[in-house]
Amino acid sequence: MRVVNNLGHFQRKCPLTLGEQLTDKALSGEPGWELFDAPALVGETLRFVSGDQTGNRFRMQYFRDRQSHLVARVWFGPVTEGPPDHAHGGSIAAVLDEVLGLAAWAAGHRVVVGNLNVSFRNLLPIKTVVQVNTRIVSVQGRKVRVQGDVCSLDGTIYATGDCLCIKIKPQSLENNC
Repeated sequence: MRVVNNLGHFQRKCPLTLGEQLTDKALSGEPGWELFDAPALVGETLRFVSGDQTGNRFRMQYFRDRQSHLVARVWFGPVTEGPPDHAHGGSIAAVLDEVLGLAAWAAGHRVVVGNLNVSFRNLLPIKTVVQVNTRIVSVQGRKVRVQGDVCSLDGTIYATGDCLCIKIKPQSLENNC
């Protein structure tokens, strides 16, 4: 396997530390998945998590699975540490916020996250690649409900998220841009 030097839409500016190897396979999707270009949908600057240019916090790649659900592969870097050698709960919540909100955008709903409930199930070791699975649960008027889970590539669930997104009124976007 070759070591990744370019992850998706940005070039890492910080080298991996000694003994740490992140391969292209680690962030790649499964057969039948399509690469998803998040910056093309929401812009380069609107991604707090995946827009990290240093590569020491998060490294991400987005996909659409065979059912067209948005899926993310995420590496939690050393600066996401909370408990020793494990990701801080706030970093996990930030990932869920971005991925679940983006899932609504990818389904055609221009939204902001109104409420995010996170249930932590297991400690997530840092320097680990995980998968974030999403599904749109319901759409009622301006409310879009999205659920997701953060799990290891072998299925261990680290956290689940239930997100209520609110569709942005078109005039709100025009007035604030």
